[in-house]
Amino acid sequence: MRVGVTGGSGFIGSHVVDHLVEAGHDVTVLDHRVRPHRQDVAFEDVDILDAASLVSATKGMEAIFHLAAVSNVDYAFRYPVYTVNLNVLGTTNILESARVNAIHQVIFASTVWVYTGTRGDGVLDEDSPFYLPDAGHVYTSTKIAAEMIIQNYGALYDQEFTILRYGIPYGPRMREELVIPIFVRRALAGEPLTIRGSGEQYRNYVYIDDLARAHVLVLGNETAYRQVYNLEGKDPITIKLVAETVREIIGGHVRVETTEERSGDYKGKIASAAKAARELGWKPTVDFADGMRRYIDWYRANAKPQTVASKA
Repeated sequence: MRVGVTGGSGFIGSHVVDHLVEAGHDVTVLDHRVRPHRQDVAFEDVDILDAASLVSATKGMEAIFHLAAVSNVDYAFRYPVYTVNLNVLGTTNILESARVNAIHQVIFASTVWVYTGTRGDGVLDEDSPFYLPDAGHVYTSTKIAAEMIIQNYGALYDQEFTILRYGIPYGPRMREELVIPIFVRRALAGEPLTIRGSGEQYRNYVYIDDLARAHVLVLGNETAYRQVYNLEGKDPITIKLVAETVREIIGGHVRVETTEERSGDYKGKIASAAKAARELGWKPTVDFADGMRRYIDWYRANAKPQTVASKA
């Protein structure tokens, strides 16, 4: 199948591209200024805010995986207008390109952060209702808004879609500003690890290959049409446990310090991935400690020498 991947040069997108190519699909990366990590895929340098160019770049495609977005929540906090433009208007441009070009399926990268806009402490699923005043962060609100517009395109224009609500992914090629790479970099340099708040806030981390595998399962799968799926990791992992795991794997004396809590941070809620298991046959297979060992091995092999040099 001929598919496009917006944000296909990024962390998650590059792994999705790998899995799609391995499954035999004809992949075009749609990204802006950043070329894909592999040479055997097509590349369109296109800004998703440029609607006309996007329509042109997606002609002939059968499906689009839409992963391009502002995903750094600190950046979203600093630049809310740009975040709304890229995450909401950009998604609308993808949907309109799909409508104009008769692209059958749009697969959208959402997030479990949307569950900050729900109430209750129990296990949440894809049908849990939102209470919008609790959304808490402009990043969260843009993802909820994008999901709503996707649903509108399904209802009004008969556009097939699948929404994937990601747990917190980790693994090779992670962005350097994320907490796991920061902890690993600092630990290897003999520097303290800084935790914001109590450290009891948690994520259901999901290893990147597990996450990417789900994208192949939903492509062209009629069961997945107009459906939402949580792609959560196996177990809740506190930020404190992340720091402890890094310290254990790397070894040596690594201090852990605390600082003030981040504004609008995702505290963590339990979102069920049972629907994905039931309908797609998807379950995460890599436990957190094993995934961290794989990531740290990759990091040590690929980091620049000055990044991991110990301080005298």
